[in-house]
Amino acid sequence: MANLFRRALPVHTAIGLWAGALLYILCLTGMLIVFDEEWQRWEQPDVPEMTAIAPAAVQQAAVNVLAAEAELEKRTTHLFVHLPSGALPRTIVTTDTQAFHVDGAGRIHGPETNSWTQFLLDAHYYFHLPSFIGLTLVGGLGVMMVALAISGILAHPRIFRDAFRLRARAGDRLALTDWHNRLSVWTLPFGIAAALTGALLGLASIMAVGMAETFHGGDTEAVFAPIFGEEPAADPAPAALPDLAGMMEDMAARHPDIRTSYVILHDPATAGQHVQLLGHPPRRLIFGEYYGYDGAGNFTGTAGMADGTVGQQVSASIYNLHFGNFGGLPVKLAYILLGLSLTIVSGSGMSIWLAKRRQKGLPTARLAGFWSAIVWGTPLMLALTAAARLVVGGGTAFAALFWAGMTALIIAGILMKRPRQMTRYLQCALAVTLFAVGAGHAIWISLTMSANPAGMPLWLDIAIVIIGLIIWWFSLRPRANFGSHPVPGAVSAQSPS
Repeated sequence: MANLFRRALPVHTAIGLWAGALLYILCLTGMLIVFDEEWQRWEQPDVPEMTAIAPAAVQQAAVNVLAAEAELEKRTTHLFVHLPSGALPRTIVTTDTQAFHVDGAGRIHGPETNSWTQFLLDAHYYFHLPSFIGLTLVGGLGVMMVALAISGILAHPRIFRDAFRLRARAGDRLALTDWHNRLSVWTLPFGIAAALTGALLGLASIMAVGMAETFHGGDTEAVFAPIFGEEPAADPAPAALPDLAGMMEDMAARHPDIRTSYVILHDPATAGQHVQLLGHPPRRLIFGEYYGYDGAGNFTGTAGMADGTVGQQVSASIYNLHFGNFGGLPVKLAYILLGLSLTIVSGSGMSIWLAKRRQKGLPTARLAGFWSAIVWGTPLMLALTAAARLVVGGGTAFAALFWAGMTALIIAGILMKRPRQMTRYLQCALAVTLFAVGAGHAIWISLTMSANPAGMPLWLDIAIVIIGLIIWWFSLRPRANFGSHPVPGAVSAQSPS
């Protein structure tokens, strides 16, 4: 039995390390995609921008895009029109197969090529795995985060009493432990809310499949119908496009205080087509309310996201609560800071464990090298994919580049005998890459976008450069402790709080 336990220990350690690595990647990418709309503007700045678009132009945009779809073999079943908003002042028409930017008159400007932003979103949603598997994995990690937050509080009875005790100048492990514990307390409500909502979003698919098999004969649409409404019966007979402009005007007359963000056309150019306008009631956390119209332009009612059952309203609020899509830029900045804190907590926990192993005389070099590759290699590879987007273009296989690079860095970290040196190399490489990406993008914008200087928020480039400089300064410090194990003389025998 003792031999069995000894053999199981490396497996247990490996599972813990990989789970911690995925959790760290999840937190880091989650922090970044809070600015997903800003990243879209950053990635494709040469696009017509507007504060609003006329209903007649929306109608013309739908006609133009569906005419482009006619050249394809497969007819689209949905057409989405993203209307200009404060964070993304662009009109984008999306079908099942492609997406286009349109100008203020509804003319097609060109294809949407936000492949790097989509790469970021897919990394957080699915880890670039098949959607069902990826969502389930992400949901499971959300459950683990909730368990870690609660168990961490229970395991440290003094954690609230010492909420403002920070030994920043103590040895590496003590300082890191204090940062870990303090940030855990300060961000506890956000951490639990983000983890719980992430778990619900991630596990919704697997729960829907189970409920569909049990109660609805495998029909997953029937599971979501009480929340999002039922789909009308399809009728594939050809028909003229509905009057989208008239519906938008009717919506504005019915609800002048509600901003419409999407026009969604189901089964376009068929007798069974119908339209939903996604509106945002003021001072509500819900992602929006669906206002329905039939093919003839008659108002058919709402889905109930704003005034339906409590379950509907709660379900409609989970997405915005998780991603911070409410309250504008101030809320986004708060979510960035809280997300950064959560990322530091997730990364520092494993670093503290490695420091304790080293203090006990246990081997840590390979484990520390692995963790250094995760903590500093992940942002480095994300920055390198952004650089590839600028240099090569939107056709780059970003997911393949990212995971191939991560694999190479992990192997190098495990094989390298001095993990602290590995950490410093990665920090320097990250700093240089960030500086090059931010400065290079700003120069590109200034040289090519004189006719449309508002097409890209330059403050994002400034922030990228500043972060690169901070990391460069951090890498030159005598002791760069995050993501590596401490030097022998830096470990104190004092127990952490």
